[in-house]
Amino acid sequence: MAEETAEPKLRTLIVDDEPLAVERMQVICARIDDLSVVGTASDGAAALRLVDALSPDLILLDMTMPEVDGLSVAKSLSKKQHRPAVVFVTAHDEYAVDAFDLDAVDYVLKPVKAERLERAIGRALQRRGSGKGKTSEWLDELWIPHRSELIRIETREVGRIDAERDYVRLHVGERTYLLLQTIAGLEERLDPADFIRIHRSTILRKDHIRGLRHDGLGVWSAELENGEALRIGRTYLPKVKAMAGR
Repeated sequence: MAEETAEPKLRTLIVDDEPLAVERMQVICARIDDLSVVGTASDGAAALRLVDALSPDLILLDMTMPEVDGLSVAKSLSKKQHRPAVVFVTAHDEYAVDAFDLDAVDYVLKPVKAERLERAIGRALQRRGSGKGKTSEWLDELWIPHRSELIRIETREVGRIDAERDYVRLHVGERTYLLLQTIAGLEERLDPADFIRIHRSTILRKDHIRGLRHDGLGVWSAELENGEALRIGRTYLPKVKAMAGR
């Protein structure tokens, strides 16, 4: 009986402009059997050169670097036919939506904990095993700051989104979460087949709307599955009615 061929290790490039951060990630990576560090870079331009030279499977990528930052590196990589998986490793949580719009595998907050980085590597391995990358232009998951890390929420779990100044509040079951993102910016990334904006301050998941109610004098409300009624803004009323075939 033929022996199973071992899965090749993830060839990994570490990119960070802080030498101590690079050293810490190297130490953590050295303990992960499925990973092999093939190089390090201290800025985005060098990272892109090393990607061409080394063809890594994975990049552990800092977000904020001088001149060419992490998002710019990820955008450049997204244009490549064979691009490495990206795990952002950063002290800043406000770029999470932009990161996952670029199909990042994970988003790890500094200071990096070994078990958290190992989970991110595990996600990269799972993606390689499935052979799947991003298949849609729309967000299918959101990563929300929670204590010292980010928690993953699938967009299909979100029933309602409310604007709160520069933040949005996501309603997921009985819980709510704050995300630093404008409601207009998030609306652009959500699949319009699943979500509809009913007010300048409110987006709803369509399958959470039980019906529409005419309250008189041209005022309409959307009735939710939980019995709550939310007023529909006049600007958004034609689109909401069109959704209902009216």
